[in-house]
Order: sequence, then structure tokens, then C-alpha cells
Amino acid sequence: MILIGLVLVLLALLGAPLFVVIGASALWGFYQAEIDLAVVPIEIYRLAEMPVLLAIPLFTFAGYLLSESNSPQRLVRLTQALLGWMPGGLAIVALIACALFTAFTGASGVTIVALGALLFPALMQAGYKENFNLGLITTSGSLGVLFAPSLPLILYGVVAQQLGIGEPLTIDELFLAGLLPGLLMISMLGAWAIWQGRGAQRIERSNWAEIKAAVREAIWEIPLPLIVLGGIYSGYFAVSEAAAVTAVYVLLVEVFIYREISLRQLPLIMRHSMVLVGAVLVILGVSLASTNYLVDAEVPTRLFETIKRHISDPLTFLLILNVFLLILGMMLDIFSALVIMVPLLLPIADGYGIDPVHLGIIFLANMQIGYFTPPVGMNLFIASYRFKKPIMTLYKSTLPFFIILLVSVLIITYWPALTLTLPGR
Repeated sequence: MILIGLVLVLLALLGAPLFVVIGASALWGFYQAEIDLAVVPIEIYRLAEMPVLLAIPLFTFAGYLLSESNSPQRLVRLTQALLGWMPGGLAIVALIACALFTAFTGASGVTIVALGALLFPALMQAGYKENFNLGLITTSGSLGVLFAPSLPLILYGVVAQQLGIGEPLTIDELFLAGLLPGLLMISMLGAWAIWQGRGAQRIERSNWAEIKAAVREAIWEIPLPLIVLGGIYSGYFAVSEAAAVTAVYVLLVEVFIYREISLRQLPLIMRHSMVLVGAVLVILGVSLASTNYLVDAEVPTRLFETIKRHISDPLTFLLILNVFLLILGMMLDIFSALVIMVPLLLPIADGYGIDPVHLGIIFLANMQIGYFTPPVGMNLFIASYRFKKPIMTLYKSTLPFFIILLVSVLIITYWPALTLTLPGR
């Protein structure tokens, strides 16, 4: 058994697809337990019975459409017209624009590439220091993970619902739970931006003509958050229905109203977006089978008992959990980390009395910091490539942002009411 485990780890290190490694481990586990291997395809088929999963391909497709259009430019112009006059205004514009864009696209790397080209020269021209600008854009690329309709939030909800451990949760509750922690992170970074921008050139308050022009230009995209959030929170839409409405709306706006995406481009955009969706769903399917084996073998129970012998205090457990998740965020992409680790961590956290919604926000908050945590945070390499800067420069530039967001994660961790008040848990 140990030999098989070492072989699977070696395959993973050599670059074998993650779903192959997870699927092989599940098959071997069931084989050893003399359980019919048909249980694995049955678990994968169970995905078809989960209506909320429809939201993943639909929101992903809408996000890819937005990233391929001129939506990023309109978003930056609108936020700059409304907020650019404030102290540190342009930096705050960058924070909000990146967070909104990442929430809809679900990909922080796309945000750095799409908005970095607009924001970095503007920040330099306004007099902000280069290191600050690099750190701001690299960091802001992952800020939208806690805001609806973030794909990681939906995926965490799907995995947690399948486990059925602790108090039941809904995707709507997760959307509400991420709102205040996400705003806390943006506010703390905004305060740092105001302090850093005190010597920078301040944009004059936009006149009504510029505001109206920016609003008119983005008039078809402004309703998007209202459609998603308003529809879900009012109870008018289920999450999957909101995803369908969003996808159709974005398609009509970008293809037929703005006409920035041609009908000829659509098949390629669909293909790119569904490659991501396919990867997520295949990993999720085999991980559900793997999770069933772990539960049958009582692995989470044994793991909890082992940890409980050394750590009796929930506060200490949460501190160790944060350190572990930060390291995990450096090594794995957020989707892989969710489907692999949540089945192990959720039963342990439940044993310490931690609400599954609170655990989800802690998990995702740490993972978004992991994107730019040295030495191997993915956003560091994307930003290094995008801005043609040495990776050590990116390490240095993101350090103040890392410290600020680490403090915010500790606040989120040890102040559960911040997460649980809006969902009413």
C-alpha cells in the first residue's frame, strides 16, 4: 500500500494529470477493500444529478466572454470616473476593478493580464512607485475569490454539500458569507493605497459629462452584479438560473449590442472556457469517489483523533490550519485544492465546532493569498512574465500586501460573526 502511494506521488511530481492520480488512488483503495470498482463511475455519474453544477460552465462562459471583449476598459473608465478623485483614488480603482473582474471570470491570472496593461501605466503616470504598482496589481488579481459569482465559492459549496457534514449549507449562504470578509480585505488594502498615494498626482474630480459618458459606455454591463446578486438574494433566481440568465445576457450584450466578439470567435471562446470546466468536473468526479473511499476507510476520523490528541484548543487548530492552507495555496491551484482537501478538512473542522460556511471562507481567503505567496505563488510568475520584471522584484513588491492580507485572514478566522452574520447562521 505504501509502495502504491509512493508511485502515485511520483506520478504527480512527474506531471501526471491530477484526475488520473486521484482516480487511480480511489480505484486502488476500493480494490484493496474488495468493493466493486463500478462505484467510481457511479460517483462520477452522480454529478449529473446536481443542478447547482450547471452554474459552473455558465458562469465560466460568461467570464470568458467578458475577458475577450472591451469590458475591462469600460470597467476601469467607470470606476475611475466615480472614484479616481479620492486620495489614492487610482489605486482604489485598481483594487475594485480587479476584484469585480476576478469575481466574474474566476481566474486571477486573466485579471492580471487583462487589467494590468491598463492600470500599470496609469498608476506610473499618476506618480505611484513602481514596486507599489506591481504589488497592487499582482495582489488584486485574486481579490474577487470571495465575491459572487466566484467559481471557487460554488465549488466549495458543491463539495461540502456532497459530504453532508455539520450544519447544511447553501451556495446562497456562501455568497452572503464572503461579502463582508471580501470588503474587509479591500478596505485594508485601500487604506494602504491611500497612505502610499499621498504624494501621488490626484485626478481631478470628474465632471458630470465624463461620468455620464463612462456610465453610458458601460450601461449594458452595470446591471450584471444586480442580475446575479439581486436575483439570488431576493429568491427570484436559483444559482443555476442566475448563471443561465447571466450567460445569455453577456452573450447578447458582447456579441449583438457592443459587437466586440464576432460569431466566428464564439466557438473558440466556448472551447477555451469548457476546457477549464471539463478539467474541474473530471477532478471533482473522481475526487467524490476518492472521498467515499476515505470515509469508508474512516481516514478523516482517524486524522481528527490524531490531531485531537495533540491539539485540544480550536483556536490553535485554526492557526495551524491557516499556515497549512497558505502553503497549500502556493503548491496547488484553487480548484484542485478544494476537491482534494475539503473532504479531509471539513470533518476535522466540524469536530472542533467550526461552521462549514466559516471554514469555506477561511479556506478561500488563504488560497487567494497563496496565489502570490513566495516562493511559488502562481500570480508572481504571471506578473513577472506580464510586466517583464525579475521574480525577486515581485517578491519584494508584494510583501506589504501579503502582511496586510494575512492580518485580514486572521481577523476573518478569529471573528466568525464577520462571516456568519449575513447568512444568519
